[in-house]
Amino acid sequence: MTQRVDLATVMDRLAIDDVVTGYAVAVDDGDWAAYRALFTTGGRADYSSAGGIEGPVAQVADWLAETMKLFPVRQHLIVNRLIRLEDVAGAPGDGAEVRADFVNPMRLAGPQDDGTVTSPDFVAAGRYTFALARTGDGWRLTRVTVHEKWRHMTA
Repeated sequence: MTQRVDLATVMDRLAIDDVVTGYAVAVDDGDWAAYRALFTTGGRADYSSAGGIEGPVAQVADWLAETMKLFPVRQHLIVNRLIRLEDVAGAPGDGAEVRADFVNPMRLAGPQDDGTVTSPDFVAAGRYTFALARTGDGWRLTRVTVHEKWRHMTA
C-alpha cells in the first residue's frame, strides 16, 4: 500500500465512524431529519429482531418517531466497531460494512417526567450491522440491521 492509499483508508474509516455515531445521536435525540439524512435514497432499516419493523428509511423513521415517545430518555452506546472497507485491487472501494455492539438504556415515559433523573427502566443490547456506500455527499447508510441479543426491564 502507498501512503496515499493508507491516508484514504484512514479518512474513510473516520468518516464511517462519524456516520455510526451520527446514527446513535440522531436516535437518542429524536432528530428524525438527521436520521433520514444518514441514509442513501434507497436506504432501509430492520428492527424486526427487537420487535420493530423493517422497511424503507422514511417509513422506519416515522415508526421510530412514534415508538420512541415511550422512552423520553435514551442513550445508545455503540462499541467494538469492526469496520470492513471494500477492497478494490488494494485500494478502498465505495462500500463498507460495520459490525458494532450496542447497549441501550432507556427510561419509560411516566410520572417521573418532571426532569428528575431516574435509573433506566429498560435496557436492550446486541449488535448492529451497518452497510454503507460512498456517495457524492460522503458515506451514507444503505442498510441498518439490529440483532438484539438481550433485554432487561425493571419491575
